[in-house]
Amino acid sequence: MTKNFLITLVIVLCSSLCCGQTLPTDIQFVRQASKRIIFDSNQGIPLASFSPSQTIGMPIMNPITQLGKDSVDFKIHEGTLQIDSKNNAAALMWLAGFNPFATYSIDLGEISGKGKLGFQFSDPNRKEVVLVTVSYENAVLVDAEYNLIIDGENVSKQSMMIQGIGKPFLQGKLIFQMLGSGLNLFLQDKEYPKVIGQFEFSELLDLRETKRIQKFQSLLYTSAENGIIKIKDISVDINAGMGLADIRAMTYENGEPILDGGRIWYTMSIRGRGLPNPLQGVFSMNPSVFDIKFEGIIVFDREDGLWRNEVASHIFYDRRDSTWKGITTGFSAYAKKGEKKQLLAVESKKDPRFGFSIMKARPMGQVGDIEDPHIIFDEKDGKYRILTCENSDGYKAIILESDDWDKGYKKIAGPVKQNSTGTSIQRIDGTLYCFSGSSEREIFIYSYPDLKELGTMKMDLPPWDKQANTRVWPNAVELPDGYPAKYIALMMDRINYPGIQGPQWTYGALYLYHGH
Repeated sequence: MTKNFLITLVIVLCSSLCCGQTLPTDIQFVRQASKRIIFDSNQGIPLASFSPSQTIGMPIMNPITQLGKDSVDFKIHEGTLQIDSKNNAAALMWLAGFNPFATYSIDLGEISGKGKLGFQFSDPNRKEVVLVTVSYENAVLVDAEYNLIIDGENVSKQSMMIQGIGKPFLQGKLIFQMLGSGLNLFLQDKEYPKVIGQFEFSELLDLRETKRIQKFQSLLYTSAENGIIKIKDISVDINAGMGLADIRAMTYENGEPILDGGRIWYTMSIRGRGLPNPLQGVFSMNPSVFDIKFEGIIVFDREDGLWRNEVASHIFYDRRDSTWKGITTGFSAYAKKGEKKQLLAVESKKDPRFGFSIMKARPMGQVGDIEDPHIIFDEKDGKYRILTCENSDGYKAIILESDDWDKGYKKIAGPVKQNSTGTSIQRIDGTLYCFSGSSEREIFIYSYPDLKELGTMKMDLPPWDKQANTRVWPNAVELPDGYPAKYIALMMDRINYPGIQGPQWTYGALYLYHGH
């Protein structure tokens, strides 16, 4: 141990003994519950839907466009949409506007014959057309394809089917998870959704461009040879996906967690695949129970014509000027050649916790491999401080300081010696501390603002085992009197979703701990 560390530790211990103050290293966290949210229909936020049993006046509600000389017959029969093709014909049924971050799902009934089924995203004149479809023969999946058509010419036609999945029957639910710059395709029958396709398309046509979002439409696409398709329903929603990570409590400007409506509010990354596919989600929870509720998503506008899906954000409400502000990590740079990852300052007058929200974003001078920022305004010192981690022979925690919340930051502490992720500043018994996950099978606690190591977080059943990655987000929160526990911690594991191929960050499940 260094001399400075011993002095810091003695001061902290003496303060605790003299004042009866609770130290974060004294708190024992006990696991209460665990849950993985996997395309939970109860967690979806609806954008549009097609329910055959609730459709009257279908030609107006869901207009049909025939694409060839032969017609496809659409009719509602016994509570399902029945699509009947006597010849080799193709058609479109209007469904919704377009959102490149939405999840598009088809609940399938009977299928016969040979054909294709999926979605078309296009402008009304079909000058730019994106087709994402599955091919089938006698109800067996044959292929999954991405097809880009511009001015009537086929620019790109590629298979997006996962290799080695065999030939599953096309039954249950088809789930197209749009990820801004790519997509995942799942087939769910009786078990959890199985991955059958994935694709990255941003370099072919960037669907995050606002000019496309504002004019594109979403249509059901079908082509078939002498076959019948029966569809129970179709949904378009903002969805919590199949893995959640980067959990951080939303706060006020001084770091105090927002407890509004009896609920703690969190940002979490909704996982897609690797980078740049995650999406910034907002969730809430009554801290006396375990009722995680998906509330909305946030995308970020740098005024360059794109809605960007940045993640690992810290969002706070500044009561002094009634503005929502924050810092996010510019992971969307991975979708555009030549861009660099950086921290971005974000703000909005609109409350970004609900539905689909857009926050303005701008660079703040922190360019490079830096992520997981947590910002507070230190009322005592009159400074803004950011605890974050920077890649310096591995990610290491540092503290930045500035007179302004959105610029002019200089490093004042760190890097620490330990690998660090999920860096967060938490107030325990009136004193600020810094927490960090790590690759060392421990959650480390440091002094604020000088990042002296104080110890590790005590917990039973941590969200890992002997094989799993341990770089989790600790996210401890102190509660007022009246709750079953004085402290809670909501964490995730790092277990990737099965079936995704290539680089991925598709973890994880959620874990609730009570601290005493």
